[in-house]
Amino acid sequence: MKQFFIFFSVALIFAACQDQAPMEKESTPQQLPDAPAAQKEPHEMTIHGDTRVDNYFWMRLSDEQKKASEPDAQTQAVVDYLNAENAFTDTVMADTRTLQDELYEEIVGRIKQDDQSVPFKKDGYWYYSRYEEGKEYPLYCRKKESLEAQEEIMLNVPEMAEGYTYYAVGGNSISTNNTLLAFGVDTVSRRQYTVYVKNLETGELLGDQIPETTGGAVWANDNKTLFYAKKDPVTLRSYRIYKHVLGTSASEDELVYEELDETFSCYVWKSKSKDYLMIGSYATLSSEVRYLDASNPSGEWQVIQPRERELEYSVAHYDDHFYIVNNLEAKNFKLSRTPLDKTTKEHWETVIAHRPNVLLEGIEIFKDFLVIDEREAGLTQIRIKPWEGEEHYIEFQDPAYTASVGTNPEFDTQVLRFGYTSLTTPNSTYSYDMVSRERDLLKQQEVLDPNFNPDNYTSERVMVTADDGTEVPMSIVYRKDADMNGKNPTLLYGYGSYGASMDAYFSSVRLSLLDRGFIYAIAHIRGGQEMGRMWYEDGKLLKKKNTFTDFIDCGEYLVQNNYTSSDHLYAMGGSAGGLLMGAIINMKPELWNGVVASVPFVDVVSTMLDETIPLTTGEFDEWGNPKDSVYYEYIKSYSPYDNIEAKDYPNLLVTTGYWDSQVQYWEPAKWVAKLRELKTDQNLLLLKTNMEAGHGGASGRFQRYKEVALEYAFLLKLEGIDA
Repeated sequence: MKQFFIFFSVALIFAACQDQAPMEKESTPQQLPDAPAAQKEPHEMTIHGDTRVDNYFWMRLSDEQKKASEPDAQTQAVVDYLNAENAFTDTVMADTRTLQDELYEEIVGRIKQDDQSVPFKKDGYWYYSRYEEGKEYPLYCRKKESLEAQEEIMLNVPEMAEGYTYYAVGGNSISTNNTLLAFGVDTVSRRQYTVYVKNLETGELLGDQIPETTGGAVWANDNKTLFYAKKDPVTLRSYRIYKHVLGTSASEDELVYEELDETFSCYVWKSKSKDYLMIGSYATLSSEVRYLDASNPSGEWQVIQPRERELEYSVAHYDDHFYIVNNLEAKNFKLSRTPLDKTTKEHWETVIAHRPNVLLEGIEIFKDFLVIDEREAGLTQIRIKPWEGEEHYIEFQDPAYTASVGTNPEFDTQVLRFGYTSLTTPNSTYSYDMVSRERDLLKQQEVLDPNFNPDNYTSERVMVTADDGTEVPMSIVYRKDADMNGKNPTLLYGYGSYGASMDAYFSSVRLSLLDRGFIYAIAHIRGGQEMGRMWYEDGKLLKKKNTFTDFIDCGEYLVQNNYTSSDHLYAMGGSAGGLLMGAIINMKPELWNGVVASVPFVDVVSTMLDETIPLTTGEFDEWGNPKDSVYYEYIKSYSPYDNIEAKDYPNLLVTTGYWDSQVQYWEPAKWVAKLRELKTDQNLLLLKTNMEAGHGGASGRFQRYKEVALEYAFLLKLEGIDA
């Protein structure tokens, strides 16, 4: 379901492709080999007096079945089916193998192989990650005091990952005295990490191993006590916070907090001031924060403000106050502060008042400055507010862009690190002097393609009038030499859930489509938070269908305004954006020539009724609880799996991961099987399952682009573009 990954990428193009016009869609369907026929085993599910029959329920496997050394009959049947679908996809796409290879090579060819992140300074060390030529994974490094100092390699992930088909490192955390590193490792792709501790002075990996965590761990100021969040082994909900003392067994760790409300999850972090440890509990509509003196890890945790439904807040510490971003009588959030010894809401003093047209997204505190991430009219803003003196905004020029506060661990500085990108501007990192207002470009993403010039592309931001009169933003990018003749192949991307804003960003991967004549657009539909908190609330629960109709309206705008036609219009979305894809092909199948649905959340009713599945209980305030008949009927009315009909559907490529912990593989697998059973067309219907990966796909730096190459080849195949 949740998708918190945003697709950042890179790519090379051949000059011969740049001027190639798209071909008309073929009038005769491709002669396909026989598709796999999934067995049907009717399974009845009755609630509220309504019975649904799921013929493919048998595809659902438990984690225990998947992990068993010897597969049982059901597991073998599922694996055989997924492998058959993979073989079918490989056969159908066989004529694009050369193209896929070319796409992969040009995408990877645009990436600077020996790239390095911009170093940031913390507690006397400069930290950065870097890649070596041809390696899939980074090295995490640091240098003491000066960038000219000798490099210390903290983690050599290419070496650590040897022998694994999937390997992810997360949650790197340095002890207060700079000598110990805690880090998490996931080798399955279920987002369950084992935490390890390394002595950075000796290079020794300590004996401490903490399984089934979220990956991160937080150090107390004594340099020997760690706090971490543990996941429920079944639902994968982050539900317990433990205290671990170095040199002891994880089985002896003290439980310091347990989140008993199944609609909440919890996590732990440390204030930028380093004075406090924090435990946050959060649900869709509510939050609660506890704090503890970081120098007294055995002390008693205190609640800042007890949880209340529809009260959300986050906390930062500065001097003798907590600064609290909150929505107390403030739909778009406001900033308050409260004394350390009087933390409940009746003591909150307003620092930045609520503004109905501006969403306050977050803050960064410095000794002399308060920096605010804001959003107005759908665009991100960075506001600089000295504790004393005149405030100002950093100026940006592109019609659609993303600007955000970057990594700023240092407290006593007047220099802000921020990131900037647009549809035509590669990802850029700036330092900004908050006094002189001068900015320096520290790094801009290199695009290793001699033919790449950002001046060859143009971007637009248009407002689309939705069917209920709402103005929906859409960001568009294409080559300046494109002829707006209504025949340009056009890919429309959308998400529209969880209040996650899909802002305009640069992608060098995307160049492989743009330079073959594609237009690319992002629909900033309701369900995200681009236009403020109401934008989110108008695209969830009993208003969820606004997300789908907004996207359809954006697609129709592209047709009506001569960017493209339905013969050349494509849609793409993943996770909750895959739900969007499933809904739009049920509601308006004739609008799209093809759709790519990645890890799609398409069996909404069944998943939201099954509280043993990861994420379900925490998402009742997003989708509604179908145990309530009102929500059941509404969800059922749009759930893609439940609304498949005997009719024509567009060409469809569906991708998933066997180990996905967020959208279980059986949702897209069942969806494809039912579509095969009922659809009346001869269009392509392909399912590709990565049997080694989960929700985010392959773990390697380059391997993921093989999946992108398949998706792009699918779109190009439908356009008749073979080079």
